Amino acid sequence: MTYFAIRNISKSFGGLKALDDVSFDVAKGTIHAVLGENGAGKTTLMNVLYGLYRPDSGGIEIGGQHVAMRSPRDAIKHGIGMIHQHFHLANALTVTENIVVGLGSPVKLLGLGAQARRIGALCEELGFEIDLTAPVWKLPMGMRQRVEILKALYRGASILVLDEPTSVLSPSEIGNFLAGLKRLRDAGTTIIFVTHKLEEVMQVADATTVLRQGRLAAERRTTDTSTAELSRLMVGRELRPMVAKRSGEPGEVLLACIDLAARSDRNTVALDKLSLELRVGEVLGIAGIDGNGQRELAEAITGLRPLEHGRIEIAGRDIAELSARQRLHETGIAFVPEDRQSTGLVLDHSIATNLMLRRFYLAPASRRGLLDRSKIASSGKALMERYDIRGRSAGQSAAALSGGNQQKIILAREIEAAPRILIVMQATKGLDVGAIEFVQRKILEERDRGAAILYISTELEHIMAVADRVAVMHRGRLSETFVPGEITAERMGLLMAGVSLAAA
Repeated sequence: MTYFAIRNISKSFGGLKALDDVSFDVAKGTIHAVLGENGAGKTTLMNVLYGLYRPDSGGIEIGGQHVAMRSPRDAIKHGIGMIHQHFHLANALTVTENIVVGLGSPVKLLGLGAQARRIGALCEELGFEIDLTAPVWKLPMGMRQRVEILKALYRGASILVLDEPTSVLSPSEIGNFLAGLKRLRDAGTTIIFVTHKLEEVMQVADATTVLRQGRLAAERRTTDTSTAELSRLMVGRELRPMVAKRSGEPGEVLLACIDLAARSDRNTVALDKLSLELRVGEVLGIAGIDGNGQRELAEAITGLRPLEHGRIEIAGRDIAELSARQRLHETGIAFVPEDRQSTGLVLDHSIATNLMLRRFYLAPASRRGLLDRSKIASSGKALMERYDIRGRSAGQSAAALSGGNQQKIILAREIEAAPRILIVMQATKGLDVGAIEFVQRKILEERDRGAAILYISTELEHIMAVADRVAVMHRGRLSETFVPGEITAERMGLLMAGVSLAAA
């Protein structure tokens, strides 16, 4: 029975039509997946549902009645809770404070202590382990996503809109989360699940709507489709299987990390006597549950985090005294950070400007010490075409793009620098299957060009697709390395949980 309905929704931004007459029905007490490529209109549609955008035409029905969504307050009043792809949290507040902020009278009546106990019970139900007293800024990305999920559920949402909710969760966390979604569905919650992960759709969704270029492309019951059909419907073509084969062997050691020790922002041990070697023309994959020192490792190598102990060498040269800027330009390091919005982009600036950030003082971006705006725009337009970055123009702000297109800007900028060492964190986070294929091929092209690539991800299947060797990071230490195919996902999962294979 239809409970929630999208009726003929269209939405344009300037000359770009993000949604074009989209309609579909969602049954009560079901999980309804919404799929589509980056830029297909998924997030725009979710923002319309939550009252963040007003449609140019069309509307929303709940229980057969038209409802006006003029603001998120209206959406919350009608029982809609939304978990955004990019976090909407106050970093200085604790987890409990973030969840209850804006609730008003219930907090005054019960107090934070009682609220924390109720939130703790919800955490236990969902299988979330989280310190409710910790300030959000101290939490790793996966923990912050949990806070967003808790915030929506705690406010009693009967319709839960999830925009890429598992993009920063580890494989074990995703399993628990998906099981929690099923429990919520069985308890009567209606869930709209936006994701690019087809396996998750097949596991939990009852029905699926596919968007392509802002239009409704297809609707399917999950039992009547397959991942192959859904991927074809999303991108409009057959996807080629990823082949990571190489023509030769890796070269000499280019990057060596010896006994690295560093602390996290929370002043806990993040790197614990960690050592690794990365060779010319190879991809070393680092797997692990988020928050086990991956970010600190990348930041230590790039010069963004100080070391307490240890040595980093590039081609035998100790780079301890080099600044982050010197490492970037003198040693040929490129870095794709895990948080594209906070550390990867200047969101208020244009696509073209963000693409030129590495070399804005060099030709063609600069001439005689002055920025050449026309050259920046033309270069930006060329890179948008080369890397399939979908926006109105090179002058559009990066903030207006989908998360996947923002990620492509960073990848394009760093790869175009032709780095000797490419450090990539969560390269495929928030990307659709077509974009994942594109990114992985670019990474393999860089490897075959001779770059040494450190590929850090919580998504095992993506690591296995491109890595020549894989190691698991747990509590600041690395396991021995394995060749993909020599170790099963189950055994990798044990290492990620801190269980040694000898003990297993």
